Amino acid sequence: MARNSIASAKRIVIKIGSSSLTGNAGSALDPAAVEKIVAIVAAAKSRGAEVLVVSSGAIAAGLAPLGLTARPKDLATQQAAASVGQGLLIHRYTESFAQYSITASQVLITTEDIVRRVHYQNVQRTLFKLLQLGVVPIINENDSVGTQEIRFGDNDRLAALVALLIDADLLVLVSDIDALYDIDPSQAGAKAISEVTDFADIAAIEVGGAGSAGVGSGGMVTKIEAARIATGAGISMLLTSLEQAGQSIAGAELGTYFQGQERKTTSRLLWLAHASTPQGKLILDAGAVKAICERGTSLLPAGVTAVEGTFIAGDTVELVGPDGKVIARGLVAFDAIELPVMLGRSTKELAAALGPEYERELVHRDDLVLL
Repeated sequence: MARNSIASAKRIVIKIGSSSLTGNAGSALDPAAVEKIVAIVAAAKSRGAEVLVVSSGAIAAGLAPLGLTARPKDLATQQAAASVGQGLLIHRYTESFAQYSITASQVLITTEDIVRRVHYQNVQRTLFKLLQLGVVPIINENDSVGTQEIRFGDNDRLAALVALLIDADLLVLVSDIDALYDIDPSQAGAKAISEVTDFADIAAIEVGGAGSAGVGSGGMVTKIEAARIATGAGISMLLTSLEQAGQSIAGAELGTYFQGQERKTTSRLLWLAHASTPQGKLILDAGAVKAICERGTSLLPAGVTAVEGTFIAGDTVELVGPDGKVIARGLVAFDAIELPVMLGRSTKELAAALGPEYERELVHRDDLVLL
């Protein structure tokens, strides 16, 4: 999708961050902010688009009712704040959408719902049915019981995975920063980057952590990660502010546009790279690293020097070079307990010693993605 076709996107995922919904740290949910994002969604629906909203803000919305003035650092208090705030958040959305005769729904998910294939399909089926019924799903991580997802940061990756899940045309990240800048936007001379077609062009840019309001947990790092996930699947992404989001989605050249790749990475490999949870590591020698990275080969037992972790066949593992750098993820074909006797040996040698079932790859190239 080229930038000039944003206004014609038919299926859009819009993610809005905590700082955009609550303002300064410790403040309550801002009704005006909710009204703005709801108006933007209503406008997109009025032209025929299907829209899903990934909304942060549960923890932030729960701060004031609990008498807290800043995002708590301990997990239990974060979960308590999310439990209080989630009800306030969805109530505000429901009332605001009702003004446009639009029905909103609440969809709370955890990392497990994205990582595990059966859960993934269940979420997908639910979201497609809601869209078919004309509903706007309001999606959030289930922070009141989740652990890893709270630590991840501000729903940016979740929004990208949802966009992948429902085969969206466009992902929009609404932030308190209106674009990606070439330097810290607080510095004099900072220039907004209008369009990114190659991530190599922004590799030298230093990006920071949580936004200025102090209630979110994400930052530009997670937004660029979200852009990598989305664009790898051929889904374009727009980074913009709440003030400019309506104009941006309508086609104005505001914010930063990340163009989706024409040559899409398969959804399976994107899932493997960004949504799966590694259960162990395979330590590779230099020759195996070169073969995988430069020639696109499968991983054979001969190229592995050590094994870490406890896993079974079919689990995700990280492939690590001799320098400790993770080069890839893949689905391993053997249990961890089977591997020590296989390391450094050829498949023919293993077949002769252990049986013909051992004459195969540890990780097949079709089950492997470079990082």
